Amino acid sequence: MTRAEIVEKYRKYLYGVSTYYKEPLPFVRGEGKWLQDADGRRYLDFFGGIVTVALGHCEPRVVAALEKQARTLQHVSTLFPTIPIGELAEKLAEIFPGDKPAKSFFTNSGTEAIETAILTARVHTQRTEVVALRHGYHGRTMLSMSLTAHSGWRLGGVHDGSIRHAMAPYCYRCPLGLKPESCGTACAQDVEEVIKTTTSGRPAAYIAEPIMGVGGFITPPKDYFPTVAEIVRRYDALFIADEVQTGWGRTGRKWFGIEQYGVKPDIIVAAKSLGNGHPIGATVARAAIADSFKGSTIATFGGNPVTMAVARTVVDIIEKDRLADNAAVVGGHLRARLDGLAEKHPAMGEVRGMGLMQGVELVKDRKSKEPAPQAAAAVLESAKDHGLIIGKGGLYGNVLRISPPLTVTTEDADQAADVLDKAFGEAAKA
Repeated sequence: MTRAEIVEKYRKYLYGVSTYYKEPLPFVRGEGKWLQDADGRRYLDFFGGIVTVALGHCEPRVVAALEKQARTLQHVSTLFPTIPIGELAEKLAEIFPGDKPAKSFFTNSGTEAIETAILTARVHTQRTEVVALRHGYHGRTMLSMSLTAHSGWRLGGVHDGSIRHAMAPYCYRCPLGLKPESCGTACAQDVEEVIKTTTSGRPAAYIAEPIMGVGGFITPPKDYFPTVAEIVRRYDALFIADEVQTGWGRTGRKWFGIEQYGVKPDIIVAAKSLGNGHPIGATVARAAIADSFKGSTIATFGGNPVTMAVARTVVDIIEKDRLADNAAVVGGHLRARLDGLAEKHPAMGEVRGMGLMQGVELVKDRKSKEPAPQAAAAVLESAKDHGLIIGKGGLYGNVLRISPPLTVTTEDADQAADVLDKAFGEAAKA
């Protein structure tokens, strides 16, 4: 099919979806860090399907595991034990960042895994109220949209009245008007203020992303989560880490983003990179919490043998190839390049992130910090024209999101940075 034919069908037969770029870009092939469009042009993928393609496109070992399992056993539902689901759950229990032992429940997406985490917390604590963060994103179901505090992603309004939102540690734009060195602590203390004033004082859980993905890769300071964890536990609530985007070595050296803060969560939620593009959601909880989850529930396709075999292979490759270490090394190199570009291009208000999860917030003026969404769109477009795919996000649509496969090299990072240099220059002249 031609580019025009693909786009025509997309527009004619789908709804509720949007695309990047002035003219939609249809991809037909992927290989490693490269994508190919319908015209045969190749692009360096530094977005990874929204922080999802951790090992690169069509990774041969993943494809082999998928094919082998698809020829063996494809589906029986969670009513029947299988080898792949047990093996993956065993591995996740081994690397769970909280106190062990741990148990897992598998679903089809991060959204479903969030739903499971909140339900598990409510069943375990016999409480209902949940504290989430402003600017956070947790999915597109009624509950997960209620947890989300980002107006563009709350279609249909608020539906769960038991959810409260504390201030996000968005230190570049501190909601309290404080300097970055004091913003994190003050925002952490706001969690307790929210518990005291807007809940019964008996919350079931606190949930947050270690780095706020859709919110624009907002990266809390190091003291934020330890302070919050102490507050949450003082109120006998559970600490839920939403690792949908930050998990699986993305932030460097560690399996999970929350480990960068030295905090042990009670429950983690994972998806995206765990399947390297295959639909999966995982909720992993301390065994004492998991064992309190009683009653009838099922995930018809969650935990299906094919996806479980794929996910176990993904985890094994990340571990064997030391990709979390690579994320730290290449991510550090990329960050240095981005920081250098920020000295050259005034539109780059802040560079932030960890490992291979780097964000660039664009502003019209560094003093006023007025968001520059048009500039972000222009840089995105120009980068594409030069063969580089990145993402964007943030409440104002002014943050570039850079999240390549964990397999990229420093040479790839240099190529991406060189393209961004050109793109910023072109956007400034537009």
